[in-house]
Amino acid sequence: MERSLQWSRPASLLLFAAALLAAAAVASAGYNPDPLSVVNHFNRAVQRHASSSPRRTLSEKKKKGKYSGPCLATNPIDRCWRCRKDWATDRQRLARCAKGFGRETTGGLGGKIYIVTDPSDDFKNPVPGTLRWGVVQTEPLWIIFARDMIITTTQEIVIQSNKTIDGRGAQVHIADGGGLTVQNQRNIIIHNLHVHDIKKTDGGDVAVSPNHFTPRTKADGDGVSLFNASNIWIDHLSMSLCQDGMVDVVAASTAITISNCHLTNHNDVMLFGANDNTPEDKVIQVTVAFNHFGRGLVQRMPRCRYGFFHVVNNDYTHWLMYAIGGSSNPTIISQGNRYIAPPNMAAKQITKRDYAEESVWKNWVWHTEADLMMNNAFFTPSGGNIQQKLNKKDLIKPKPGEYVTRLTRFAGTLACKPGCAC
Repeated sequence: MERSLQWSRPASLLLFAAALLAAAAVASAGYNPDPLSVVNHFNRAVQRHASSSPRRTLSEKKKKGKYSGPCLATNPIDRCWRCRKDWATDRQRLARCAKGFGRETTGGLGGKIYIVTDPSDDFKNPVPGTLRWGVVQTEPLWIIFARDMIITTTQEIVIQSNKTIDGRGAQVHIADGGGLTVQNQRNIIIHNLHVHDIKKTDGGDVAVSPNHFTPRTKADGDGVSLFNASNIWIDHLSMSLCQDGMVDVVAASTAITISNCHLTNHNDVMLFGANDNTPEDKVIQVTVAFNHFGRGLVQRMPRCRYGFFHVVNNDYTHWLMYAIGGSSNPTIISQGNRYIAPPNMAAKQITKRDYAEESVWKNWVWHTEADLMMNNAFFTPSGGNIQQKLNKKDLIKPKPGEYVTRLTRFAGTLACKPGCAC
């Protein structure tokens, strides 16, 4: 392992400048100058799926609150792969299935299959067979798991570009330790994992490539942290009880989709944009779709700054303070969600704007369309037309909020068995 390097000042400055240029390249590679085209592409996929899906029949059965009938892929992302019995022998088909801003994410497509056989973790000198060894490789890899396992780390797991972490076929828990971090990397799929009870970590020398570790500062305890990352797809995660945020998207990260996740028992759920003094976060673009925001959640579903955020066909069944918030003029498009307000009369408002008077935030573009408001929930819209390229003929409406319980029915991790549809 390389321990440390003593650089001369001119060389250090050159390397620092090169690092900044590389970081900017990561963001610019994923940024879309016409975000409405992505919104419309997503909405067309939902419409096609809804128009071709068969109606539910009386033969569909429930057992102990869980569906026990034939496979139902209830949204267009799941329809791409879930009801195929050959998913275990054709895992990389999943790379075709992302929608929204992260739709060009392919992860480890074309790479070797790497099997995690060992749940242990050596954060400085990872060994073959462990998850950390797989994610620090520089080549594309499709990472799967040999069996059910609980992976507990004392440092965050830092993921290199062009990886898929595919938990299908096993129950895999990232728990009671560090979370998953993507920093200055791109093209990563994180799929079908339990991520919970994530703790702060103290920092130290952490492996970031096969033959190099680097000093890491303390980590806040995020479940998934994206820092200057692009083309990231987070799908079918079950998340709870992270010490800081469940999903943080900061430092000009862009081209992100978060879909089909089940989120419970947490305060600050999702943070998109770290602070109000980083205008470079205007490039942040995130799709939040088909997720279930469930029991024990308090706020930030998400909390947004600067960028463009498409929040579509999610089920908000619980919040204690508010659901969607923001500052620094983010664009938030809420379409076809179901919002069920809590009993507290002071928490009926879905939206919360920070650090701005109404004379300022009234110009922020926060739109609601076809959302279902229940139990006196209300969304306070603002702003006018979106100042982006726009072909009005492409503005196809998403499914209305009344469809959300079906679209999000299988949110969270799936119990997939080889030879059977998930």
